[in-house]
Amino acid sequence: QVQLVESGGGLVQAGGSLRLSCAASGLAFSSHDMAWFRQAPGKEREFVATITWSGDNTYSADSVRGRFTISRDNAKNTVYLQMNSLKSEDTAVYYCAAGPKGGWSYDCWGQGIQVTVSS
Repeated sequence: QVQLVESGGGLVQAGGSLRLSCAASGLAFSSHDMAWFRQAPGKEREFVATITWSGDNTYSADSVRGRFTISRDNAKNTVYLQMNSLKSEDTAVYYCAAGPKGGWSYDCWGQGIQVTVSS
């Protein structure tokens, strides 16, 4: 059974930092591209960042580029999202996702974790 479990969310002041983690089990982690998405209240889920199976390539949404960094540790089956210079508009539920190499699609999802940025 595939499981993606996010951790590290919480409440932070604007300008602060958080690091999200997503621990994967039940899948060949090093053979999957990984991504983070988020969903703010009343809005659709949106793409945040993705990293290839090897960790060699990453891509981020314009709204977070330069502030958020996605990384992974294949030895620990974990993907991370380092979030710096947080803004109130970053408040959302953040989801970890896994998908096949190069597919730009994701078929396994975590349960989500709340990030709240106070201004």
